Amino acid sequence: MPQLLTVRVKRPDGRPIRIWVPVLPVVLVFSPVVVLAVLVAAVACLAYRVSVMRALGTGWRIVSALPGTRVDLEQGRTAVLLTIR
Repeated sequence: MPQLLTVRVKRPDGRPIRIWVPVLPVVLVFSPVVVLAVLVAAVACLAYRVSVMRALGTGWRIVSALPGTRVDLEQGRTAVLLTIR
């Protein structure tokens, strides 16, 4: 499971902003929303006749594979770099 998100924003004036976001406290704060999303996903799986356990297992594998991911967004003179560790 990812432990830390690093967001770096390069502003048009050239000064970068770097923000470190620990994942665990954010997940704990949003845990009621996560539980609701899992329940909605389970109902959707049942409605479309997809194995709920297989779908949840696949989702967990995707989340577990996120560490090491880098996302670079750039538009004009503004750039955003998102690193998941």
